[in-house]
Amino acid sequence: MRISQLEGKRVALWGWGREGRAAFHALHERLPGLSLTLFCPQAEAAAARAESAGALQVESAVTGEALARFDVVVKSPGISPYTPEALQAQAQGTQFIGGTSLWFSEHARADGRLPDTVCVTGTKGKSTTTSLLAHLLRAAGHRTGLAGNIGLPLLEVLDPQPAPEYWAVELSSYQTGEVARSGARPDVAVVLNIFPEHLDWHGSEQRYIDDKLALVTAGHPRVAVLNAADAHLRALQLPHSQVVWFNQPAGWHMVGEVVHRGAQPVFDTSDTPLPGRHNRGNLCAVLAALEALGLDAVALAPAVRGFRPLPNRLQLLGERDGVRWVNDSISTTPHASLAALDCFAGQRIALLVGGHDRGVDWHDFAAHMRDNAPLEIVTTGANGPRIHALLQPLADAGRFGLHAAGDLPHAVEQARAALGGQGGVVLLSPGAPSFGAYRDYVARGRHFAELAGFDPDSISAIPGLGVA
Repeated sequence: MRISQLEGKRVALWGWGREGRAAFHALHERLPGLSLTLFCPQAEAAAARAESAGALQVESAVTGEALARFDVVVKSPGISPYTPEALQAQAQGTQFIGGTSLWFSEHARADGRLPDTVCVTGTKGKSTTTSLLAHLLRAAGHRTGLAGNIGLPLLEVLDPQPAPEYWAVELSSYQTGEVARSGARPDVAVVLNIFPEHLDWHGSEQRYIDDKLALVTAGHPRVAVLNAADAHLRALQLPHSQVVWFNQPAGWHMVGEVVHRGAQPVFDTSDTPLPGRHNRGNLCAVLAALEALGLDAVALAPAVRGFRPLPNRLQLLGERDGVRWVNDSISTTPHASLAALDCFAGQRIALLVGGHDRGVDWHDFAAHMRDNAPLEIVTTGANGPRIHALLQPLADAGRFGLHAAGDLPHAVEQARAALGGQGGVVLLSPGAPSFGAYRDYVARGRHFAELAGFDPDSISAIPGLGVA
């Protein structure tokens, strides 16, 4: 659905975060006469009325009946379409779309194709991968847009002038279904991996997988770049797309620290700024995507040395009193925490885990702790007691020290004390979202930096967002 098709319809916005504000400004600019209603918490109502200069009718009570008054509801990504209120309104004919869908529709050609647009998703690594893709495209001299779930809503860059030659777009599982709903076909779609996450939003693990994979199963990209090491992806059948595999010997893959293209060694990643072996492996996905665009990926690979790592992703904040502080606040699954631990194998690590409880299973994490545990583990957050109980038998057997903390300041204090002044790494890799205690993972990472003695403002900016 294009923005022009909203004219004459009853339209509401649901959510007044950055995505909601971007949707309002895009719709109000294109259709200044369109009457808009906003559903948001009462605490945000005054700010919404002020920013919209009275152009919004604001309501705080979100019910199925209230939503059903509208033909179209443009919702923010964090709001699930599977809530009872949304399902009730959908049953009465209300259509729910997001800003991602509107952007895709605006940029698609008549045949639905989104030329020179690369969409990246995956449970882990998608932000670094998308940013790295944009970095290498720019290193090749191409004007490139970097936007999406990475921190810049697509509707904030609806019509940049001059237009970029390429778009690098990160999509979360909240947004991947928007591709199919928009009727647009990305030129290239990259899927890195699939692990259970966001089960509270999706309602079940299978629905999470289905929604995540909609980028390639329903979006029908020209080229689908897939991770051959992921069982969910290996099982896919995509008759409408050319499939390019990475992490397998015939394509782009890692041998030790060296990136190979088939049998050809291309680039030694050991001196690159990419944090963690999994991110170096995702360089293979980026290089495959560049080739899918018709570019010389072999020639571009060395430009990765100029890449600036993103904040909150295995981010080395610095050293204090012999202790290195690492901020991996974006870690929201146990698998992500395991990958973070692997980056510091053999070192004295105090690991901070726990946060919002989405019911994710931590048994696999506990199994890894039998043989690959850090020196100390500090549990915190709403799911901290559940993780703690699961790990207690291993701690009792002497595998590691185990501590419980009521909040992040207490967890940092426990971790610092547990290392005993003998040096090591304090690693915040929670394996869980920040909801409840913090607005988002960025706020959690900033607080961690502050508690560790670093300036939170200096560690927060995402480099390269927008069009450049």
